[in-house]
Amino acid sequence: MGILKNNLILREATEADAAVILDIQECVVAELDYLITAPEEFNKTVEEQQEWIHKVIQSERETIVAAEIDGAVVGWIAFQTSSRSRLAHTGSIGMMIKPSFRNRGIGKALIMYILDWAAENPLIEKVCLGVLSTNERAIRLYEGLGFVEEGRKVKDIKFSEDRYADDVLMYKFV
Repeated sequence: MGILKNNLILREATEADAAVILDIQECVVAELDYLITAPEEFNKTVEEQQEWIHKVIQSERETIVAAEIDGAVVGWIAFQTSSRSRLAHTGSIGMMIKPSFRNRGIGKALIMYILDWAAENPLIEKVCLGVLSTNERAIRLYEGLGFVEEGRKVKDIKFSEDRYADDVLMYKFV
């Protein structure tokens, strides 16, 4: 399924997208402020990324969606679930957008796509996410789309000797 709006196409990602998805991850990790992963800890290969994408697209309870503008992937979102039966009705999203393409509605479009997908999937009832408390713009976006904070892991992320962030846990029932 694809959506076209202002040159934005949302489509299921494929293994052929692995290199560009990996490139976007590397850019976001290098920014230091939005992820738990430190740049020196991020060392995925294109082959590992291809395997991950393959696993996700083979699952009826998971998906990965690419955001394309003028033929180039500029962002992506993944919805992943647990293999445990008591958690099978819920899953988490992770999303990354190239820095130069932020603040254009791409993140909102990706999340809305996942929420629609989850609502149509009879196996999914709850969409979850974690976001650093320092990422106020993302928190406002999630709240605007109906996500609710369900808890915090206080000072869970340590950037430096005296700089921390909470891991804010949010959810939305679909």
